[in-house]
Amino acid sequence: MTEKTLRLIPTLIPTLSLILASLFWASSFVALKIAFRSYHPMQVIFGRMFIASLCLLVFLPALRKINWRRKDIKYLLLMAISEPCLYFIFEAKALQHTSASQAGMITAMLPLLVAIMAWAWLKEKIRRQTMSGFFLAIVGACWLSLASDTDLNAPNPLLGNFCEFLAMICAAGYTVSLKHLTSHYPPLLLTAFQSVIGSIFFFPFLLMPQIGFPHGWEPLPGLAIIYLGTVVTLGGYGCFNFGVSRVPASQAAGFVNLIPVFGVVLGMLVLGDQLNLSQWLACGLVFGGVWLSSRKERILSLQPSH
Repeated sequence: MTEKTLRLIPTLIPTLSLILASLFWASSFVALKIAFRSYHPMQVIFGRMFIASLCLLVFLPALRKINWRRKDIKYLLLMAISEPCLYFIFEAKALQHTSASQAGMITAMLPLLVAIMAWAWLKEKIRRQTMSGFFLAIVGACWLSLASDTDLNAPNPLLGNFCEFLAMICAAGYTVSLKHLTSHYPPLLLTAFQSVIGSIFFFPFLLMPQIGFPHGWEPLPGLAIIYLGTVVTLGGYGCFNFGVSRVPASQAAGFVNLIPVFGVVLGMLVLGDQLNLSQWLACGLVFGGVWLSSRKERILSLQPSH
């Protein structure tokens, strides 16, 4: 192995982690659509969080040694409430009404939302170019929704895509708070905290008469839930949290732009999703807005606040 290759390894590993996280998260749209065929969305969401929590039990002795700081509690709660709690509620609602491919496209706006939130919360500077790109991406997302053809995979795409947009707002809050926390806590701990809080948050939904506990095991939807809990939740958040701990938040958020690409491809291959010509043009507008917002300069550079 050459000296140049060795120098690239510290950068390459976080990059691969973020690419894997994007792939895992893109596949979640497909897995959720499959799981929702037989189970209530709240049963699916609780199942994936509970399975992830069980997988993390093996690391419990190491996590007990973490020095918790009282001043970080609000950031930990904001992180977990933003994602997985509220994020998964909006995403579950979104995928009941829109296709996996369209939901994946809406995620392209996450880097822009991170910039807006960092400007509002952390007083980070934001350029007019970023705002212009954000506006274009919003127009593209609205066009994508309005141009959608109603079908079995997307019975109400306008409502579904709006719910996915709300999920992206939650994801932006998660990313900003996560960047603050990674300066003191290891990625594994933050992943475990999210899984446990998510399990506690979604369990009461199963006690509602209209939801209840699953009555049986359906092979393919059941395996989809296991996949969501292990690969998507544990693997996806673990990879992303590790990547954010090694690179600037703006750079990490930029990898989310891979989700629409992966999401559209997987939606077409696995679920048979189709986009019409007008929707493809709308997708181009979304990507154009994202490109404009990040051209020449980075969207933002977050530094942990103390």
